[in-house]
Amino acid sequence: MALNKELINDIITVTSKAAISCYDFIGKNQKKNADKAATDSMRNEINKLSINGEVVIGEGELDNAPMLYIGEKLGSGGNINLDIAVDPVEGTNFVAKNLPGALSVISVAEKGNLFNAPETYMDKIAVSNKIPFEATDLDFSVEKNIKNIADSLNKDLTNITACLLDRPRHKKIIDELIRMKVKMRLISDGDVSGALMVTDDKYDVDIFLGIGGGPEGVLAASAIDAYQCKFQGRFIFDNDKEIERAKKMGIKDLNKKYDLNEIIKGDSIFCATGITSGDLVKGINLKDNKYITQTLVTHKSSNTCKIVTREDTIKT
Repeated sequence: MALNKELINDIITVTSKAAISCYDFIGKNQKKNADKAATDSMRNEINKLSINGEVVIGEGELDNAPMLYIGEKLGSGGNINLDIAVDPVEGTNFVAKNLPGALSVISVAEKGNLFNAPETYMDKIAVSNKIPFEATDLDFSVEKNIKNIADSLNKDLTNITACLLDRPRHKKIIDELIRMKVKMRLISDGDVSGALMVTDDKYDVDIFLGIGGGPEGVLAASAIDAYQCKFQGRFIFDNDKEIERAKKMGIKDLNKKYDLNEIIKGDSIFCATGITSGDLVKGINLKDNKYITQTLVTHKSSNTCKIVTREDTIKT
């Protein structure tokens, strides 16, 4: 069943207000305060909606309040039952240091349709919808994935661009990309926005790959779904505690490779509002006593993939 399109404006309000709540912390080196402000705002705005919502991807466990914790019930009630995935501030360092690309992010889907991802790392790839589905796979080598992409697009290897987090754990991948003379876009943070680079030619990214956050993988998959792009993920469990938690969440096969339609079932709405300006959207602009925000919105069933600009008057 499709989510009501009327819900889109409500969800835009949630991320816009959360982003605005961070404005006073931009460049102040106070990432915890920025995250708390966005989290409190997001909770407050979702609780105004006539929904029965449950956080399936949040910022930790119940004992980590005031974060939006996994299992937290939100909304004022009604007959709309939703799974909610949140990242009140993606890129807290970007806010603290006034760097590009901080976002406030949310995804909602009908109850049971959003994957309940554990707080662990995920090995992932995201690929443009111009590349045949079978051309890339998590189980292929970096070389095979890149060569198949180049063949599919009829491009030289030197004109392929791979985006990944600039982390020591990716040294082997980076060395391989250098050997193949592939262009790289190394990002310091911002796992969700990195994956979204494959959705449009203007970003000039052919594949996003590497290890990042599992929750961020689910959020990115929600947006990518509306663009008909490919996403695959496999969770990485580093210790017994993580394994035990995954099993409690119903994950039986710890080595399972998840395709997009297993992470996001059915319809979803995704919103990402800019806090600081980045590739996807502009950051908050204060003009004539109004906050001007930009939000990337996707809604699968209505084929919506657009940027919405809105103004919020400062309350005095």
